[in-house]
Amino acid sequence: MTTALITGGAGFIGSHVADRLVAEGWVVHVVDNLATGKAAQVPERARFHQLDIRDGDAARLVADVKPDALVHLAAQMDVRKSVAEPVFDAETNIVGTLNLLEAVRRHSPRTRVVFSSTGGAIYGDATTPPNRETFEKNPESPYAAAKLAVETYLAYYARIHGLEYAALRYGNVYGPRQDPHGEAGVVAIFCGRLLNGQPLTVFGDGRQTRDYVYVGDVVDATFRAAVQRLPAAGLLDARAFNVGTGVATDVLQLAEELARAAGVEPHVVHAPERPGEQRTSYLDVRKAREQLGWQPHTSLRDGLAASYEWFAQQADAALRSPARSA
Repeated sequence: MTTALITGGAGFIGSHVADRLVAEGWVVHVVDNLATGKAAQVPERARFHQLDIRDGDAARLVADVKPDALVHLAAQMDVRKSVAEPVFDAETNIVGTLNLLEAVRRHSPRTRVVFSSTGGAIYGDATTPPNRETFEKNPESPYAAAKLAVETYLAYYARIHGLEYAALRYGNVYGPRQDPHGEAGVVAIFCGRLLNGQPLTVFGDGRQTRDYVYVGDVVDATFRAAVQRLPAAGLLDARAFNVGTGVATDVLQLAEELARAAGVEPHVVHAPERPGEQRTSYLDVRKAREQLGWQPHTSLRDGLAASYEWFAQQADAALRSPARSA
């Protein structure tokens, strides 16, 4: 049977990937330290290991399982925290990844690594979107710098050690189970504020754009990267794939669509612009379409409606829980 080891598999994207691989009939091992993930999100048929990717036990698990695919989603994902604590960010996002890659090199060289990189922050503001994989990289945060560093390590391991890998440069992923602290956390934050009848806070003029991509489409790209034939490796961008929609959406549009899903008029309040925030970002996704056979299928309106419905259901369940009513 085909086996996968998913790091960060109790988190937002990782738990959805685990659901998909279980449904495909794979044997699935989930690694998560539960710093932000939730054990309840791990599918019942997956085997859960509460481990930190920086530890020797995580490396030993790779050696024991020898997975066909290592889907590496575990990360320190808070951009602001990476700015405040760049050493901690590097210890998790770079050193933790190297711990896994060395285990693959030594004990499971046939494992394909699918790495979750970033398609927004890695390019920075020095390019004119839509950003293509070969564009200049100008990370605007330690988080993005760490993602680019890992991609460089992956290309090195491919050239020198024959590592099979794909680096997926996700856009701003949103959807059910989303954590408000990730790159697309604004969707989760806005849903919470709408459910509580609060205004939506927009920084600056609200015209800064991102490429918002629904988690179900991201899962499909991740699955394809694990199973499809890949181009020759070696150069930095050879195995990199943007995963987005190719559409720029600004924050005011996002607020309007979520308010529509909630059936209310948007009440937006503006706060001072945050210094250093990227102004414009969206992705060219032709390479993923041509080489992975992937394309996004979920419109922003449908994806935001599904997201709002999920957050509303969670809020309703919390209100009905015995602990809340006691």
